[in-house]
Amino acid sequence: MFKTFDDWHTQLTGWIFETFLQPMLYATDLMNIADEMLEWVDFALFSIFGIIVTYIVCRPLEAWRPVEPVTDRRAIRTDIIYTLLARLGIFPLLAFILLAAVQSRLEGMLADTGFVSPTLESIFPFLHQVPLLTFFIYVVILDFGEYWRHRLQHSIGWWWALHSIHHAQRQMTFWTDDRNHIIDEAIAALWFGTIALLIGVSPAQFPLLLLFMRMVEAFSHGNIRLSFGRIGERLVVSPHYHRVHHGVLSVAEHGKNYAVLFPVWDWIFRTADFSRQNYPRTGDPEAPESLATGGWLVQQWVGFKRMVGVGRPSA
Repeated sequence: MFKTFDDWHTQLTGWIFETFLQPMLYATDLMNIADEMLEWVDFALFSIFGIIVTYIVCRPLEAWRPVEPVTDRRAIRTDIIYTLLARLGIFPLLAFILLAAVQSRLEGMLADTGFVSPTLESIFPFLHQVPLLTFFIYVVILDFGEYWRHRLQHSIGWWWALHSIHHAQRQMTFWTDDRNHIIDEAIAALWFGTIALLIGVSPAQFPLLLLFMRMVEAFSHGNIRLSFGRIGERLVVSPHYHRVHHGVLSVAEHGKNYAVLFPVWDWIFRTADFSRQNYPRTGDPEAPESLATGGWLVQQWVGFKRMVGVGRPSA
């Protein structure tokens, strides 16, 4: 299944690059960045697919059972800008260039020592026959890493100064998932990519893992009055479960429900809150108003200034 999808995706990526980008690179004498542009096309295709699927699933649900009426469309438009820049803009391209250089350097260093990064399939050969199980195990491991990254975002002062942009949104929708400072996005990309590299995620599986997890995260941010019930809420993060995390009483070190996909991490480390049956008002009461209602550039600048001004962990 993964090979078929990867073959189809590779062919489409190659066609788009050769038809539209390669002639422009030749004409402008920029073929030295051809590899990076090809990687960006590959990334953009996955991102476009994810945005379309997320919209098709979440938008009807938000219209059908909203938690609250839409009162600030400008704030939502700002979140859409965040999503487009995070998934299609220049920042992913720059990240690809940086990560490609780092990865090439690391692979060279490891090759010199004779070290070969292990994979689940090499440790447990039977997994070659069950790729879906392998995919699920990788999701679980990466989700565990994301849980701890999320907790650190709330407990380290300068990191919370960045992450508070995400929590300042009072008009939550499925677009809110990508509402992050670019420094926070860079850290998240390095964190996620490093864990994936260490556990041996294959190049064919990595984009699918990233796509799947982003789609689920977007769904959990939706303005959707939806709970998975007493049992389901303890198995998979729902819009209700994650809205509790975004509630005005759950900011900074007071956070609950940090889990991204599986609440089991909140069970184990005692950060789960299953007591609230309501859908709390969202936002960060301690954040400057500009982080809630300002435009993208304003929020990025204010977030950076707050990060520079906070040099020690929260109490």
